[in-house]
Amino acid sequence: MKFKRTLLLFLLALVVSTVTAQGPQTCTANLEAKCDGGSSNGWKGEFFPGISKIKYEGPTSKNPLSYKWYNAEEEILGKKMKDWFRFSVAFWHTFRGTGADPFGAPTKSWPWEDGTNSLAMAKRRMRAHFEFMDKLGVERWCFHDRDIAPDGKTLVESNANLDEVVALAKELQEGTKIKLLWGTAQLFFHPRYMHGAATSSEVGVYAYAAAQVKKAMEVTHYLGGENYVFWGGREGYQSLLNTDMQRELDHLARFLKAAADYKKKIGFNGTLLIEPKPQEPTKHQYDWDAATAYAFLQKYGLLGEFKLNIECNHATLSGHRQSYENYDIYTISCSCHHELETARINGLLGNIDANTGDPQIGWDTDQFLTDIGEATLVMLSVVRNGGIAPGGFNFDAKLRRESTDVEDLFIAHISGMDTLARGLRNVAKLTEDGSLAELVRKRYQSFDTEIGALIEAGKADFETLEKKVMEWGEPSVPSGKQELAEMIFQSAL
Repeated sequence: MKFKRTLLLFLLALVVSTVTAQGPQTCTANLEAKCDGGSSNGWKGEFFPGISKIKYEGPTSKNPLSYKWYNAEEEILGKKMKDWFRFSVAFWHTFRGTGADPFGAPTKSWPWEDGTNSLAMAKRRMRAHFEFMDKLGVERWCFHDRDIAPDGKTLVESNANLDEVVALAKELQEGTKIKLLWGTAQLFFHPRYMHGAATSSEVGVYAYAAAQVKKAMEVTHYLGGENYVFWGGREGYQSLLNTDMQRELDHLARFLKAAADYKKKIGFNGTLLIEPKPQEPTKHQYDWDAATAYAFLQKYGLLGEFKLNIECNHATLSGHRQSYENYDIYTISCSCHHELETARINGLLGNIDANTGDPQIGWDTDQFLTDIGEATLVMLSVVRNGGIAPGGFNFDAKLRRESTDVEDLFIAHISGMDTLARGLRNVAKLTEDGSLAELVRKRYQSFDTEIGALIEAGKADFETLEKKVMEWGEPSVPSGKQELAEMIFQSAL
């Protein structure tokens, strides 16, 4: 009897010591672990148990799960790095990306996925999303309504699903530094939007799109979102033979005006953003590029209501390319520098979708930006703009089809953040050196004269200019010094 009692006490002590040694329960990112315990509130364990918080270790570090160039608290050109960038994770690519492309089936199935688009699964993804942001050290995120919550059989059911997931997101935001950069409505995936949303030929679809945007704007406001985005994925045409372009453009303008009015009605102070894209999925989209979007806003009296969300890969599709010489290899960098400058000089630069494309592939590949030269050009525009707050840099980018490890999610974001950080550091070099700015100043110095000032003030008529030509004779035209400009630029990389 004494032996049995001793054995029982020993086994009890062993269990207690084991539990104590293990500490609080954690679970691997594996459905077999059943971390949710059957709870409808979803996963309660750890999604990325083998990955610690990502830290800055400097350029000499060989650790792939560390920052080499991005040091959040470091001050450059008068701002902390994190304030220049305001980095954001895109929920749709990061947690809904499957690796599928026009020629192949999905290649990714994260350990926490159960193969459904249920409400419970949506909540599990949201918990994974917040753990990912916390470990990555990114304080902002973005979403489409139908990416974070499943579509219902009716609008009422869809709204209820969205409310439930948004309530969890609100709870997960509380007590953290994480904020919503922007939200948007997915007005392109469902078959009802095959002819467009605000530009659909069917009034019922137009009304449904309005109701969906209304709800998405409300939940964005509820989550403290700083912006709201309109991406007209199908606001365009496949053929003009069956399209009334004037009527569709008018409808789009009325839709955006109603959205601006509703924003004010609910007290939402965020910036409304339009995201230009030339084509895909339609043959021609109405917001082709920054200049086209500017002309549209100007025509319909919406300039004071909207800014632009520039996506770098869309600049590739619209044909805006920036050439520069890279050592002994002449390359063409598909850059969004032109788009950013067009938006900036017109006071419309609101946000940047940080990605890039492949000039050899004919569709929107949404790759993470890793080109140091392009990143430097991007940051030139951002620094000239004084930053982009309340916008930021959203990683509207996805892993390559062949990248299927969970840690690849971290590596891709780290690489993108480090690339842009190097771009900012390069701009600081160019700014401190001053040679490039001086080259540009000298190129236009003839307009710093008395007659040049009259021209720029709009006070020089043709008669006055003709007299000056008679007085001066044939003008001399100096070199543009393009090679020198490229040399100075390359020296900073």
